[in-house]
Amino acid sequence: MQGVSIVIPVFRSDESLPVVVERTIKYMHSLQRDFEIILVDDGSGSETWFVVKELAAVYPQVRGKRLGRNFGQHSAILAGVRGAIFPLTVTLDDDLQNPPEEIGNLISILDNSPRVDVVYGVPEASAQSLWRRKSGEWIRSLLARTMGIGEAAKFSSFRAFRTKLRDGFDARLGPGVSIDALLAWSTNSFKAVTVEHQERVFGKSNYSIRKLLRFALDTLTGYSTVPLRLASILGLATATAGIFLLLVFVLLPFLRGVSVQGFPFLASTIILFSGIQLISLGVIGEYLARMHFRVMQKPEYVVIEEFSGE
Repeated sequence: MQGVSIVIPVFRSDESLPVVVERTIKYMHSLQRDFEIILVDDGSGSETWFVVKELAAVYPQVRGKRLGRNFGQHSAILAGVRGAIFPLTVTLDDDLQNPPEEIGNLISILDNSPRVDVVYGVPEASAQSLWRRKSGEWIRSLLARTMGIGEAAKFSSFRAFRTKLRDGFDARLGPGVSIDALLAWSTNSFKAVTVEHQERVFGKSNYSIRKLLRFALDTLTGYSTVPLRLASILGLATATAGIFLLLVFVLLPFLRGVSVQGFPFLASTIILFSGIQLISLGVIGEYLARMHFRVMQKPEYVVIEEFSGE
């Protein structure tokens, strides 16, 4: 059986982390296969890093990486994936909503289906709040349409994939990465399996509406040209609307021999075209900003410390 690298992004999870690690180790021992656990501290603070080092000192299978600041969950996962040593990689959150005991359901598909490269663990009934569940569904659907990932509408942060896929995204990528979009660069063989999803016991979610919208925008502008195409379509639509307004407010009154109502016409056209121009400039600005960061070679993450008990 192939060994498994388990990557856990860590952010202010002092209480839950020991439980996650202990349960993961116990379960992986029951599978009788080689494994490692990579804990990536995403700029949590000294308390969380202390817990990571304690766990790495006790368990030889555990390694810790500490990022210089909070780069985001996907950047933290990327840092762990690039350090994985086994052929299969599993990403698992630190909040225990996805039980570690479900790992076997994901990796068994990779073991038995050579043509499948990525497996998502999708909850049959999510324990998340309504707004979090609906916003997540919207972002997944958006990613599915823009990235052309057939199973993207079913993806989650609980995933297993073949580690060799990282060869497709080993270059400098810049900030705002999306692991799922990067995996789609290397393969189109995705599968989803139903797993258990439990209520959160420790802390609360670190994802706000603002962070979710930022992630969606980064994914769209970083890995797709769809927004630019939409801006072009919007420009064509407004040009058509401009011609229509010209006919209604100028040509028809002229043919009827009445005066043109200048202010309503002028106000409506200014508001319409100004709004469209600002939206289009904003979309182009997002792309230019990402190009700017990549030209400056702004990193996806910076590892400032690593620790292993070995």
